[in-house]
Amino acid sequence: MAQYLALIYQDERALGDTYAGENMAPDHQAFIAANQAALADGVALEGSTTATCIRPKDGGSFFVSDGPFVETKEQLVGFYVIEAADLDEAMAVARQIPMDYGGIEIRPVRVFS
Repeated sequence: MAQYLALIYQDERALGDTYAGENMAPDHQAFIAANQAALADGVALEGSTTATCIRPKDGGSFFVSDGPFVETKEQLVGFYVIEAADLDEAMAVARQIPMDYGGIEIRPVRVFS
């Protein structure tokens, strides 16, 4: 089985307090229960305002800044790692990820030997 990373992008402002508190949203709980055999992992991320970026500078030092790597309308809010035979099977699982807006980017996980 191959692994696919399903990156979930949504507008954090539109999410409001949907993911406030320590409990996972019920729609994601239902998605996980229905797709448990295909999910290797998954996490929700804290808001993009909590991000810290590290970029290399000349001479081996680094530049550190607050905030997301790039400013966009939609932010990376979480991801699932899907185990599937092929991209079509991974997309069938990813289509079930709860979201009213935004998008999902699916990418194969590269395996190094």
